[in-house]
Amino acid sequence: MVNARAPMTEFGALPPMFQGSGTLAMSGSPIELDVSNILVFQIVVFVALILILKPLLFDPMLKVFALREERTEGARDSARELEEQAGELLTRYEAELTRVSQAAAEERDRLRAETVKLEVQILNEARAAAAKIVDEGRRRIETEVNAISFELGKQSERLASDIAARVLGREAN
Repeated sequence: MVNARAPMTEFGALPPMFQGSGTLAMSGSPIELDVSNILVFQIVVFVALILILKPLLFDPMLKVFALREERTEGARDSARELEEQAGELLTRYEAELTRVSQAAAEERDRLRAETVKLEVQILNEARAAAAKIVDEGRRRIETEVNAISFELGKQSERLASDIAARVLGREAN
């Protein structure tokens, strides 16, 4: 009877596919490898699948990945450009706002100065008019006082002659 026992290694018995005529040195102990038809068939199938699937599956998927990456980068670049444009617009807006604020402040100051000048002019005219009215009033009062003094002088002479005539009982010259 034939002893059909698998060769032993320090890791245990080798599976039947590695049993055969080839030798492989592992940890100092010889291992016999038999390259069978199954291994060759598997290598042929693997290579055939690579050759068939590469143009049908792998290349289109790589193109999809590259296109997605390109679109993502394009969107990022576009967003970056838009951010830069927004920054420039904001800078121009702030500069324009500063310029307009400064122009408005200058205009406000100019109008205030004009208002002050107009106010001074109006006050001076009012003071001049008031002074004119006061002077006219003083002149009129002085004229009236002179007229009244003159009239009083006449009346005082008449009254003095009337009083003297009554006191003396005769008319005084």
